[in-house]
Amino acid sequence: MRGSSLRRPVMIQRLRQIAVTIKIKHLLCCCIVLAFVLFATRASNLMGWTSDDDATALRYSTPRKRYAILMNTWKRHDLLKQSISHYTTCMGVESIHIVWSEPDPPPDSLVAFLQRTVKENSRNDREIELRFEMNKEDSLNNRFKEIKNLNTDAIFSVDDDVIFACSTLEFAFTVWQSASETMVGFVPRMHWIDQAQEEMGKYIYGGWWSVWWTGTYSMVLSKAAFFHSKYLGIYTHHMPASIRNYVTKNRNCEDIAMSFVVANVSGAPPVWVKGRIYEIGSGGISSLGGHSERRSKCVNTFVEEYGGMMPLVPSTVKAVDSRHLWFW
Repeated sequence: MRGSSLRRPVMIQRLRQIAVTIKIKHLLCCCIVLAFVLFATRASNLMGWTSDDDATALRYSTPRKRYAILMNTWKRHDLLKQSISHYTTCMGVESIHIVWSEPDPPPDSLVAFLQRTVKENSRNDREIELRFEMNKEDSLNNRFKEIKNLNTDAIFSVDDDVIFACSTLEFAFTVWQSASETMVGFVPRMHWIDQAQEEMGKYIYGGWWSVWWTGTYSMVLSKAAFFHSKYLGIYTHHMPASIRNYVTKNRNCEDIAMSFVVANVSGAPPVWVKGRIYEIGSGGISSLGGHSERRSKCVNTFVEEYGGMMPLVPSTVKAVDSRHLWFW
């Protein structure tokens, strides 16, 4: 009797330990299941840009509540096909305008493919207009020529090798709607005062790493940015002709020129939107040696053409879609 009475507390202690162990394992299992569910709900955003759910995309009833895509391209027909195939699935797109500056007209096979793609992706009584904006001269200024009979106020300027998920694009559009006088985009850059020539009012073009390090920017590049359609007319007809000539001659800096135009008119900084970029092409002119020096020269040349006044306004604001964050 005495032995059994001594073993009883030990057995009770062991049972309690077993119960605690079971509870811990159960809690861990619940955490694993919860993590799996959270991951699954965000898988479409993490795995790629082709799996957006139409139910989550914003729907618009009138053209003024949608936007036009202005896509620059040059002899990369496969990339153009891939980009058009994607963007025609985005519910906010009203029209797509392809800036065509190649010496030969678009091949019939390319036109047929794009028209078929537009037709296949048009649904819910939404028919996207596809138009080639033809140009005789090969100039980077062509991407900002004024477009006649445009039905939308908003333009999303993008290169043919840059892809964004539709949900990311729709979020950026809502940001632009709250700041329609300025540029709203995904690729920020900055201008810095050249400390070595500070008294002379010289500037240095700051690339991505300077933005990352300081959190400050004054431009969003037009390779992926929203702006008001009125700026096409201002760029074409009212921006100093010497700047357009400079862009044509040097085949560079049309995006900086547009940033100057918008900042000069609005007096406001751009808005940087956080979004994942899928670059489906090879490196462009930014990958060439001396790129930063050439861009710095553009900035200083344009400042001179604006009478020595720097119109760009720095900002530290970033727009983030909190629906796609685990914590915020």
